[in-house]
Amino acid sequence: MEWSWFTSPDYWLSRLVFQRGLAGVYLVAFLCAALQFRALIGERGMLPVPAYLRRVPPRVAPSVFHLHYSDRFFALCAWTGAALSLALVAGAGDAVPLAVAMLMWALLWALYLSIVNVGQTWYGFGWESLLLEAGFLAVFLGNEDTAPPVLILFLLRWLLFRVEFGAGLIKMRGDACWRDLTCLYYHHETQPMPGPLSWFFHHLPKPLHRVEVAANHVTQLVVPVLLFTPQPVASAAAGLVALTQLWLVLSGNFSWLNWITIVLALSAVDGSLVADAPALPPPPLWYGVLVIAVTALVVVLSRRPARNLLSRRQAMNRSFDPLHLVNAYGAFGTVGRVRHELVIEGTEEPAVHAGTVWREYEFEGKPGDVRRLPRQFAPYHLRLDWMMWFAALSPAYAHHWFGPFVERLLEGDRDTLRLLRHNPFPDAPPVRIRARLYRYRFTTRRERRETGAWWHRTYVREFLPPTRLS
Repeated sequence: MEWSWFTSPDYWLSRLVFQRGLAGVYLVAFLCAALQFRALIGERGMLPVPAYLRRVPPRVAPSVFHLHYSDRFFALCAWTGAALSLALVAGAGDAVPLAVAMLMWALLWALYLSIVNVGQTWYGFGWESLLLEAGFLAVFLGNEDTAPPVLILFLLRWLLFRVEFGAGLIKMRGDACWRDLTCLYYHHETQPMPGPLSWFFHHLPKPLHRVEVAANHVTQLVVPVLLFTPQPVASAAAGLVALTQLWLVLSGNFSWLNWITIVLALSAVDGSLVADAPALPPPPLWYGVLVIAVTALVVVLSRRPARNLLSRRQAMNRSFDPLHLVNAYGAFGTVGRVRHELVIEGTEEPAVHAGTVWREYEFEGKPGDVRRLPRQFAPYHLRLDWMMWFAALSPAYAHHWFGPFVERLLEGDRDTLRLLRHNPFPDAPPVRIRARLYRYRFTTRRERRETGAWWHRTYVREFLPPTRLS
């Protein structure tokens, strides 16, 4: 059987970069799971996995944890995923036969799928499905035993197209500030997790903010179409996507969303523009048949995401099947004009009175101390900090987990306290906890010079009255 149409040797370097980069993202994701799960979804966590598994059948949330769950077993799965990811970053996938490399990528995907499907609120972010969809396609991309299959390369572009084009459409259909080019007057200040340069981005001239928004529309609504044109135009389009994502990396913390988008973009670059392709053997028959079958499956499953793109009621970050094989993406259809933050405080005093001394908990990434410059954490994902941002938007986002979170602070739970930057009660837990809602805004240049503060905050209202363990 003639396979010349099936593979494209010119993309051997693109495949290498894509696979190493994707394995790096997997590594970060598994480290996040291993280091944070006990407080969030562990047996004694805020949303325990065992209680969730009793409510949800395997067909709704396929996961190895339906067979057995313990914190020790979860940690074993997470650290196994991290070790396997590190091996693939180092090139282990190219040092073994094709079938073994595919099994390694399939195990990574299955382990992370198992985690996401029991992660509940903490794993409800679009980049979880994005990693799983890209990871599923990576299983069938091959290794040095064969040239990259054209069909899988096409599906990677189709994924990148949906990520970018979906994000562009949701903006144009959503907030009016995207259409009048003013969203960046607010976004750098109100985004979920500002970075160390966000203050400076916020204070760029407003005409430049409008140029940024216009350039974003071009990159997300025009450039993705060019991914399907002949080379070198497709490579240039992929390069523009990568450059735009690097700009976003500098301006804020968006977990691994920007990095996995960059990795996807690099898979569309023609490697022959950089180096000549080595001689690669033709693919075995079983591999070609499997790739064709997977391509047909993804094409069939793409109907709902494609229909979603065309819908006036376009949904962001939605999975259409429990395996997260083909999903809908999008971000910031609405941009907040005002930033609210929850400030958590505790006291050792048994009775609350006008002179009660309250001490504030500090989180790793979300704004708290007005004099502390936001730090860079992405691609690492601070799940609790992100959900605190959502809780400040509406108490509905905190309905299931905020009470258990406060309870664990009152108990002095070590796993929960490890998720925080500063515990003001190192010797014994507080008697009472309260939560207050503040409006935060970036200081002006003059305020920054006079006070040394990056933020200015104003009290809004009480979010949780002083609470103690019953």
